[in-house]
Amino acid sequence: MSENCLFCKMVSGAIKPDIVYQDEKVLAFRDINPQAPTHVLVVPKRHVSTLNDLRDEDAQLAGALLIAASRIAKDLGIAQAGYRTVINTNAEGGQVVFHVHLHLLGGRHMRWPPG
Repeated sequence: MSENCLFCKMVSGAIKPDIVYQDEKVLAFRDINPQAPTHVLVVPKRHVSTLNDLRDEDAQLAGALLIAASRIAKDLGIAQAGYRTVINTNAEGGQVVFHVHLHLLGGRHMRWPPG
């Protein structure tokens, strides 16, 4: 847990996000600035600053993010039509909150290239 981390405050309950899913490893909530009709952030409950900070022993945690995203997509009814998952890393990659998180985007046609 990091004292000044926005997402750690959500995990601890100090800030109450619009939660769509949670289990022992992850918390998922609606983005306050959605970029698609469905925009959910999936975060590990343990603080990891960026994707670069994941270690070999974090393989289960990384997998938990992806499995949670798949479950949420099914629960929200966007799995069959399709959805996008994005992990931004560091400033040039578009990361704003330095607690690794997965964006789950759906409910509209996604264009390519995304950037």
